[in-house]
Amino acid sequence: MKTITLAPVLAAGLMLTCPPVLASNEITAPQVVEAIEGAFGVTPGARRNHTKGTCAVGEFVGTREAAEYSRSALFSGEPVPVIARFSLSGGNPAAPDTARSGRGMALEFRLPNGQLHHIAMLNTPMFGAATPQTFFDLMQAMRPDPVTRKPDPEKLKAFKASHPDSRAQADYLAANNPPASYASSSYWGIHTFKFVDDKSRVTPVRWQFVPQDGEKRLDDDELKTAGANFLEQALIDRTRRAPVRWDMIVSIGRPGDAEDDPTVPWPAERQRIKAGTLTITSAAPQKGAACEPINFDPMVMADGIEPSDDPVLRFRSPAYAVSFGKRLGGQ
Repeated sequence: MKTITLAPVLAAGLMLTCPPVLASNEITAPQVVEAIEGAFGVTPGARRNHTKGTCAVGEFVGTREAAEYSRSALFSGEPVPVIARFSLSGGNPAAPDTARSGRGMALEFRLPNGQLHHIAMLNTPMFGAATPQTFFDLMQAMRPDPVTRKPDPEKLKAFKASHPDSRAQADYLAANNPPASYASSSYWGIHTFKFVDDKSRVTPVRWQFVPQDGEKRLDDDELKTAGANFLEQALIDRTRRAPVRWDMIVSIGRPGDAEDDPTVPWPAERQRIKAGTLTITSAAPQKGAACEPINFDPMVMADGIEPSDDPVLRFRSPAYAVSFGKRLGGQ
């Protein structure tokens, strides 16, 4: 697959897989980033989306079972250093930790010989858009009214009515209270990826990182009293007591499973294997920490794992590059 080096990405030492060229009538990465800015405003020098976040470090150890499906060095069985970032969806750096929005886990794996591999996940088993256009339309609908400084309810209602691919994630977030801690939440890769073994055989997969601490959500009373900024300190305190671990659970796809639509989860009865364990040993505020300058582009992949043709997955790379370039320039 052809690769290109983008100026803002070159500054971070990352290589991007080139996405398909967009048709002239399709939405572009700069348009989507500008729509995010219109919905949330701009914090100069910060990420446009998932602006509020916390850094962490640790390691990952893959399993022999995963190595049967993928030749990736992730699954060598040797510890792989990891830089992680936990975050809230959206571009508001002051977003309350009780918001019914997505939580993110982004990982950079430092593989041998200078290779990097990125994984970017959400704590919902599906995404809220099957295409970049739906995400763009959502950001447009969320743009605050200049008088009320809040989104127009009628525009949001019209968006929901005209974009059925947004409903599954919205329903999931409405039905499930936010997590009590970053450490007590599952995170899903959302997209389909391809494991490639040492004989170049390809297996479609999706993955979930399952907390060994167990799932724990705020109950309704805790939701009222938790405060706006508890997640970061809770993770810092938790890692000071002992390392935090997640098991990487991989689902093996079958013919007919959605490979290019991140809004459609795979059936629960799919074969699942344990591909490894992520261990987080410490966490810290993101300012000046190791995760702050990383772009966490999910199209940065080392040999043995490849992208599917999911249009949202492939669109994320140029959109991340636009956002990254702006914050590198202090915008």
